[in-house]
Parts: sequence; structure tokens; C-alpha cells
Amino acid sequence: MVVIGAGQAGLSSAYFLRRAAVDFVVLDADAQPGGAWQHRWPSLRMATVNGIFDLPGMPFPAPDPAERANVAVPAYFAAFEQRFALPIHRPVQVRSVRPTEDDRLLVESDQGTWSARAVINATGTWTRPFIPHYPGQETFTGRQLHAATYPGPAAFAGRRVVVVGGGITAVQLITELADVAETTWVTRRPAVFEDREFSREYGREVIARVDARVRAGLPPTSVVGATGLALTPAIRTAQERGILDRHPMFSRITPTGVVWADGRTLDVDVILWCTGWRAALDHLAPLHLRAPGGGITVLDTQAAADPRIFLVGYGPSASTVGANRAGRAAVDKIKKLLASLQETVAAGWCDDPAHHRESACLMRK
Repeated sequence: MVVIGAGQAGLSSAYFLRRAAVDFVVLDADAQPGGAWQHRWPSLRMATVNGIFDLPGMPFPAPDPAERANVAVPAYFAAFEQRFALPIHRPVQVRSVRPTEDDRLLVESDQGTWSARAVINATGTWTRPFIPHYPGQETFTGRQLHAATYPGPAAFAGRRVVVVGGGITAVQLITELADVAETTWVTRRPAVFEDREFSREYGREVIARVDARVRAGLPPTSVVGATGLALTPAIRTAQERGILDRHPMFSRITPTGVVWADGRTLDVDVILWCTGWRAALDHLAPLHLRAPGGGITVLDTQAAADPRIFLVGYGPSASTVGANRAGRAAVDKIKKLLASLQETVAAGWCDDPAHHRESACLMRK
């Protein structure tokens, strides 16, 4: 077995593989533990994190609310890896996953090639920030950046900043930017603020909507996006201050700012794109998993086009609690898959007998 990615989804999957006594390796692109959390903007504190769920078998110690999220969560992930002695190789950049004639999968990377019976893909979205195109975008003489590279509010002191996006990231960033900069918030659609308790019933309803999309082979919406914006005390305060007075999306960009369809203009120094991320799945392209709808049809973590591929942290499992549940579900299916194969690794795959394994071996180059 090969697990690609060591964020919440990958670590959860690794835990259940270890418990099931399935031989596996985890390939992680980052040099250090922490998944996407180690790359979060430095001003994100644990007090304002949009929910963290314990990894299986090891509770997340209550952090100091003022602690940086990009420090606290990676430390927790590192402790989890050490406690369960997870076989994580890093940094490893996976370039492709390819089928072979003998019904195996080749996971090709910059550090070698692994042969596996099945693959759990847990690569998330952080490495694929999405910025939509608007006419004139390339002419803008100010600064454009995505939330993925946001350095904190100090870099924008005294600037005029337009924040684009209707999700929790946009709300969090514009709220802190408003203390040091002149901000304008624009979204394609009016933001939906949910003044309701996030019950289990509501959570199941949201996940069911996202699950229906991936079962139909459509690109998934995010679980967090589907829940709407929780009307927290901090958001209420921002509304009262006028920080969250939303404007419709502009129609084009000029060298000095943005223009709306009605001719209204706004000069700005910075365009901050809080426009989300896309699933990082390019390395799976050789498997031809894409459905006509543009997404990958996934049935309870298993790719419909190739049942040896499991997507954890994708679609309905793209949340901390969802990733844990999906990791367990994927491993249950993998145990059945491996049992049904009733095969052993053919002699000669590796030049080192120490690498002969039931479900994964390293092919040396």
C-alpha cells in the first residue's frame, strides 16, 4: 500500500493501516510534518481556526488560543507520527501513478518508484490555489496574491486592499486587514451567514450534498463552503463595524484598480484572492479517472473507474472529521481488496529482498 500525503487524511489512513497490519508507506511532499497547516498564514491563531478534530487514537491537547496554528497543529502531527511509528518518507514529490500489465500500480516520484496493490490519495488542495481570470488582470500594476501566500496584515498597512471571495478565509483575512488597511470585500454571490447550531443532522445534510456531487462525477464543492459562514461573535462584531459590507464582483481589472459592470471604479493597491483551492490530482492523470462531468466519481472513498484508488480528504471527506472517518472506511475496503487478490509479489521486482512486501515495494533506479 502507498499513501500519498501526510496531512490529516493521510495520517488518519496510516493509523488504520497500521492497526490493520497492512504493510504500507506514506509519501509526503513536505520536508516537515504538518501537512497544509505548516503553510498557513502566520497571523492565524488557534482561537480563530475553523475547527480541528482529533486524529484517531491521540487527542489534540488543548492549545493556547494565542498560539500560531502553523506551529500548534504541525507539532501535534509530528507527535502523532512518532507515537505510532508511521513509515513516512519525505520530502517525496509524487509525479504520477500508472497501471501495469500485472494489475499493480506504479507510484513514480523524484525519490524512486513504488509498486503497490492499492493507493490512498490524500493530497488535499493546498498546493493548487485557484485564481479566476478577469479581463485586464495582467495589466494591474499593484500586488496580486492568493490567500495561500498571505504573509499577515502588517505587509498591507496603509494600503487599499480588495478582498475577493465569499468563504471563511476571506472573512478571516478581511477582518484582520481592516485594522491596518482600507478594505473592500467583493463576492460573486451574497455571503450566507448561518445563525444556527451546527448539529449532527445539519452536518450529515451538508456532507450528503457534497457526496452526491462526487458520486455523479462532478467537481466537489468544499464541505466548509457548503455549511455557510457561522455567525460567530467575531463575525457579528465585524458586521457591526461595516467591515463585511459586501460588494458584487467587479467585471474587469485596470492597471490601477477594478471596474464594475455599471461603470463604477475603485483604485486599489492590492487584490487578495480568497477564491479557494482545487484538488491536487494531476499525478493521477495516467489512470484516466475523470468522469465526463469533470470530477472523479467516488463511491465511499473508492474511485469508480479504478477500485484500487482511494481518495481520502476529497469531496465529502474534505474536513478534519470527515478525513478520519474516510481513512477508516478506505482501510476497511482495502483489507477486502487485498484479501480478494490472493496474490504475492512476483520475484524480481526489487533488487533488495528486504523490500519484498505483500502490498508495496520500492523499485530502485
